[in-house]
Amino acid sequence: MAESDSLATPAPKNFRLMVAGQIVTVLGSSLLRFALSLYVLDITGRADVFAAMFALSSIPFLLGPVGGTLSDRFNRRVLMVLYDAACGTAALAFLLFLATGHESVLAAGAVMVFLGIVQALETPNGIACVPLLVESGKLESANGTIQAVQSLSGIVAPILGGILYSAVGLRPLVAVSAIAFVLAAVMERFINIPYFKRPHEGSIVFALVSEMKDGFAFVWKDKPILRLMVVAALLNLALTPCFIVACPLVLRVTMHSTETMYGVGMGIINVASILGAFSIGAFSKKMSIPGMWRWILGIALTLVPMAICVTPVMLGLGFWPSFSVFMLSMIVMVAAGTILSIFVIVRIQAKTPIENLGKVMAIVQAVAQCAAPVGQMLYGAAFQAFLGEAYIPFLLVGALTMAIAFIAKVMLKGKDEELGATPTFL
Repeated sequence: MAESDSLATPAPKNFRLMVAGQIVTVLGSSLLRFALSLYVLDITGRADVFAAMFALSSIPFLLGPVGGTLSDRFNRRVLMVLYDAACGTAALAFLLFLATGHESVLAAGAVMVFLGIVQALETPNGIACVPLLVESGKLESANGTIQAVQSLSGIVAPILGGILYSAVGLRPLVAVSAIAFVLAAVMERFINIPYFKRPHEGSIVFALVSEMKDGFAFVWKDKPILRLMVVAALLNLALTPCFIVACPLVLRVTMHSTETMYGVGMGIINVASILGAFSIGAFSKKMSIPGMWRWILGIALTLVPMAICVTPVMLGLGFWPSFSVFMLSMIVMVAAGTILSIFVIVRIQAKTPIENLGKVMAIVQAVAQCAAPVGQMLYGAAFQAFLGEAYIPFLLVGALTMAIAFIAKVMLKGKDEELGATPTFL
């Protein structure tokens, strides 16, 4: 046994330290990715290269199950520190490269991909730590706080990054990011996370592969978790591209928003996510697994006013009526989706034994995330096919989401008792 022989009542200061570390880490990572994206645009002037860099940096999410397996095998606090130290080292190495006077898209791309890899490994580790740092009755609010930190970075980083990039250039931004990673690693060093050293036979690589197989087998055999994962993947297919693809297209192409109003609209999405994250506590006690279909149906209904906003009649009334109703509907959709997402995470956390929590959460998230790119391509094709009739894709997605609500009603019937609210500890 390493840090603790038993799971005592979690100390609030440990979770506060983790949140502080997350704020610094996420902000540092977001600033660095933002600065690198501007750097690539500045030295190439090509949107396709810019898009390719972001696509490459997103691919590592497939490594989530590996990160979950590492989290279940090794000391989670040590992993937390190592991940941030690795990001800080990468930022420092790139800063030294810039000091030589060289410019390289490949170097910037390598750093972005590396950050993507570390984030893919780090995310399941952070999720697995939450049930160890808070009492079971506070899981909803704790996960909501973590989600809010992620969303807040989506608002602060572009604003702060844009100001700093214009005022001081790339190098100071990279230096600030490196300092942020080091500071986060130092703070995380003082978090007390219970750790149980697990023996293994043979090489550690063989043990890790075996545990990853065990994680997939656990999800496959645990039908309630498997069904929740399927529903989450379907929702990612239908809804995630709505604010990643549809919202930018509607604001810029259909509504002809100015750069300022486009930025305001995209910022509102992150604000809505924060709103949902902080309001989870007010809704969680009234929510249930069998009743999830009602939430999904409610989200489907928000697509109706969105469709109305982009009809020729509504657009003919001017920019503000369409923009206001569209963004109000988007706020409801994103906030409700965030609440639903956190609720599902908490219930899976509650059902999964701590020794499997990292890899199980990583597998669930990886499968769900795999559906989003498919949805993005379908959205792109639909909006291209109905370029002058943007309301049609929204109505189609609304019908699809209603179908998902019906599927969830059938699949999750009577599953609330099987996904209990009390975590299973070793």
